[in-house]
Amino acid sequence: MIDPSLFQLVCFYAFAAVTVVAALSVITLRNSVHAVLALVLTFFSTACIWMLAEAEFLAIALIVVYVGAVMVLFLFVVMMLDIDQEKIREGFVKFLPVGLIVAVVMLVEMLGLIGVRMMHTQTMGENPATAAGMSNTQWLGMALYTQYLLPFEIAALILTVGVIAAVALTLRHRAGTRKQHPSEQVAVKATDRVRIIKMAAERPADSQPAPAQESKP
Repeated sequence: MIDPSLFQLVCFYAFAAVTVVAALSVITLRNSVHAVLALVLTFFSTACIWMLAEAEFLAIALIVVYVGAVMVLFLFVVMMLDIDQEKIREGFVKFLPVGLIVAVVMLVEMLGLIGVRMMHTQTMGENPATAAGMSNTQWLGMALYTQYLLPFEIAALILTVGVIAAVALTLRHRAGTRKQHPSEQVAVKATDRVRIIKMAAERPADSQPAPAQESKP
């Protein structure tokens, strides 16, 4: 019989390895479509790790929002665009040393931050969802809509304002483009668009002349 904790540890390392390899493939693959598919695999593997950590809501949100919507849109845009691969490779090779230096500095800073936090860490208590006898998604919903209802509504309001501002900034009047005016379309009447005319019926004349009849002497 396999120990559940050992099996969970093996799955964690397997998903983590797939995530790291897929993330490296995103920046190393030369084909843009393949890079997007590797990013989809990265998100899916990360969602599996979150499932192991009993964060079901985050895992489902990552798959539904990013893998199911955002990445499909990215893949559609990449496949529709005519990308010059040669120019991309030239720019990648040109800025590769600078990118490596920045990546190393960020890695050192993150490791130092993790080390400082580990030195001052405190023992965390039991999982609140488990203590309450609920699933992670149910406990998160109860917390958001009861204890943290006001911050949740403020965040929703800020996102709504951001969407409206983005639409207002991109709404530009350009010459030579066709636009719809819903108010004018709703106020239109049938008498303004259709005019009925009564006229006598006409029969089109024959295009070919009638053959001449021969006269008898």
